[in-house]
Amino acid sequence: MSDFDTLIGLVSQYSPSGQERGAVEWLAARMQSLGYDDAFVDEAGNAVGVMGKGPKQVVLLGHIDTVPGRINVEQIGNLLYGRGSADAKGPLACFADAVAQVGVKEGWQFVVIGAVEEERDSEGARFVAEQFKPDFAIIGEPNQWDRIALGYKGSAWANVTVKRGQVHSASGEETAAEAAVDVWLKIKTYVDLFNADKPKAFDKLLLTLRGMESDSNDFEQWARLKVGVRLPVKVSPEDWVQILNKTLKVSETFRVLVAPTGFAVPAWGCEKNTQLVRAFLSGIRSQGGEPRFVYKTGTADLNIVAPVWKCPAVVYGPGDSALDHTPNEHIDLEDYRKAVDVLSSTLQKIAVQG
Repeated sequence: MSDFDTLIGLVSQYSPSGQERGAVEWLAARMQSLGYDDAFVDEAGNAVGVMGKGPKQVVLLGHIDTVPGRINVEQIGNLLYGRGSADAKGPLACFADAVAQVGVKEGWQFVVIGAVEEERDSEGARFVAEQFKPDFAIIGEPNQWDRIALGYKGSAWANVTVKRGQVHSASGEETAAEAAVDVWLKIKTYVDLFNADKPKAFDKLLLTLRGMESDSNDFEQWARLKVGVRLPVKVSPEDWVQILNKTLKVSETFRVLVAPTGFAVPAWGCEKNTQLVRAFLSGIRSQGGEPRFVYKTGTADLNIVAPVWKCPAVVYGPGDSALDHTPNEHIDLEDYRKAVDVLSSTLQKIAVQG
């Protein structure tokens, strides 16, 4: 049996969001064959593996879905190519293998979850957030085997629509489309001022304009901006909507409507001085690594479960996040092996310390 059977097998199951069932059933069967006490598919469609029956619990939450786009699964030298090899089947397979390596520990239960829909609305994580109350949580995302992520930014989307009464094109009056450009510049000015004294990207508002459209009818013209933002811990999605409404005051000529869209996600920062973090630091050093901390500008299922579970948490997993969603996605097998050993050491230390 190869040290990489779980990884290769899982990556070989193509599972873009909404098409995860085959991969979920494969992982549940794989965990069963690895000696888990129980492995099953839950009501949300997540793969769940349980090792041990103790009252104390560690939940290791990865995601099994990927973005679309098939990549031939092949090993070239020490690199394994395939969609999801980094984001985030590498971390998820690492969880499954590490827990199997540790086995049953008295007083503890390890739960590995391959969640669905993380690349869309995190339906799998939203479901398990209400099913468990762990003592420790480890979320699977690629951050390299010797790094621990302690924070992920939040996100929010809104359609900002500018409307005005119809006027003749020869009137010289400002159009809704022109006013929408001014609206965007006002938002950007606010963000630039907010960010001016913040050197770290994790503490900034990261603004994007993802779409523009305009139209008119006999009596009205309108223009719409699709505005996205990555949020720091100190700005909630609700705060951001208030900022937009306050910044974009209504004039007599133009009406500005702010309509939040999709699922807004608050940012989350983890505590650094915890038993879980210390165990990871020791585990990384045991493999010859120099531990590093990282705060990410994206979002993860950490943002969904951590506010509910309110337990010590970190994000960990092998793989290079720069390869996420790319046509060149791959993972270094030696880094994967080290990550499995790091995680095994971490869980062993937690179980011993109680």
